[in-house]
Amino acid sequence: MPDLVRVQRALISVSDKTGLDTFARALVEEFGVELISTGGTARYLRDLGLKVTDVSDVTGFPEMMDGRVKTLHPKIHGGLLALRDNREHVRAMNEHGIQAIDLVCINLYPFEQTIAKPDVEFADAIENIDIGGPAMVRSASKNHAFVTVVTSPAQYDEVLVEMRKNGGSTSQALRIKQAQRAFAHTAHYDSMIANYLASAAGVDSGSMVIHLTKQMDLRYGENPHQKAALLVERRPAEASVAFATQLHGKELSYINLLDADAALNAVKELDAPTVCIVKHATPCGYATADDLPTAFQKAFEGDPLAAFGGIVALNKAVDLATAQAITSIDKLLEVIVAPSYERDALELLRSRWKNVRLLEVGPITTIDQADRQELHMHKITGGFLTQQRDLLGFDEQSIKVVTKRKPTPQQLADLKLAWLACKHVKSNAIVLAKDGMVVGVGGGQVDRVGAAGIAIAKAGERAKGAVAASDAFFPFPDGPEKLLDAGVTAIIHPGGSLRDQESIDLADKRDAVMVLTGQRHFRH
Repeated sequence: MPDLVRVQRALISVSDKTGLDTFARALVEEFGVELISTGGTARYLRDLGLKVTDVSDVTGFPEMMDGRVKTLHPKIHGGLLALRDNREHVRAMNEHGIQAIDLVCINLYPFEQTIAKPDVEFADAIENIDIGGPAMVRSASKNHAFVTVVTSPAQYDEVLVEMRKNGGSTSQALRIKQAQRAFAHTAHYDSMIANYLASAAGVDSGSMVIHLTKQMDLRYGENPHQKAALLVERRPAEASVAFATQLHGKELSYINLLDADAALNAVKELDAPTVCIVKHATPCGYATADDLPTAFQKAFEGDPLAAFGGIVALNKAVDLATAQAITSIDKLLEVIVAPSYERDALELLRSRWKNVRLLEVGPITTIDQADRQELHMHKITGGFLTQQRDLLGFDEQSIKVVTKRKPTPQQLADLKLAWLACKHVKSNAIVLAKDGMVVGVGGGQVDRVGAAGIAIAKAGERAKGAVAASDAFFPFPDGPEKLLDAGVTAIIHPGGSLRDQESIDLADKRDAVMVLTGQRHFRH
């Protein structure tokens, strides 16, 4: 394998033309490279004033079948795959009029971007499956001894720097590096297609194809001695901390992202101004109001002690009034996540905390508009557990009031808030809410009575007149009794216990409200 190979002939065919003008001009004007191209890319290069040979002139065949067939030809793949130091390969090239291609610049049809559109038609998705592009990328990558492959505009500068350093040639080290990147690129591309087709067909293929790309190194893992990184699969069709823009603060840690993700998912539950404060992946403050500053104040008041070092997510743009509410507290915050920040709000937050991480995630849609292709996975020794996301909301039409007393409008609103909060609390979970804010959370306990006790202790006097939610049914009436003794006036839970009637009778005896959802929200 030679070290330096001069680039004399390049095939360029790209859907994303970012930076192509600079790259193509440099190939031609600095190094005298002959350009071969197809369709729209050829027209683009000609508009730049560059000389281009059409692929159809190389193959002797026109582009046909709506562009499905254009580069699948021996004169293209022979030019890519031929070993220039193999006599038989050289003889075949000469016999069949095949010229060597030294560089391939390809980025594939935008399949991933196409299927991310909420209204994409199946036929449109299929037409955006690239065939010729991956074939050329793979041929060039296999023959990296002689061919340089480029699959992203982000690689243009690196290739040009190398060619300038080596008088128009690329090194063996760069070609191997580019080949690895290229195979990773096609693997990711194929995984998107395989998963999309499985989802579209509504079938379990018996396998799952996952391709992960490192997005960033993280400050550290769960502990400072553990290295960590963020790996991404694809950009989801909803706001995500994995693709957030960091506007301020220290680099993110593993725990920062875990908690930020938990907080962001919680505020997606409601369309009204909503704020969630998370500690250790559990909401310690959760509130909704007519305006965002009030929602923040109520979320903070839910548990001011736990809010220290917390992660805050807001479902609306942060304006100056909201920033003033946030900066008025006497607690340190680690991360703030929001769709966007007004300029004066951003400056105020930056001036208040030197290190607070400010993440901008773009528009936040409600949970009923969530990306349903997303799966939750958990690593166990030797494999993964996978499941659909818990996207169940609160359906007033499906709940069942089982007591003589019916909930007031305020009780119903608080029951909804507490029930939605339960989704985001570790089981066993009990959540108390009052006047549009969570006032007590007991989660991650081995028994439901213990969880109720923690939630009551957190709420204190605010338990009187509050409502309570349980993520699963009460197996015995001792849990509801503890809540009612603390002053809770309404309870919501899935129901389904053989002893449900005992809890219902207790609620009736205490003139309280009990509502059954028929659905549980375990979060192990």
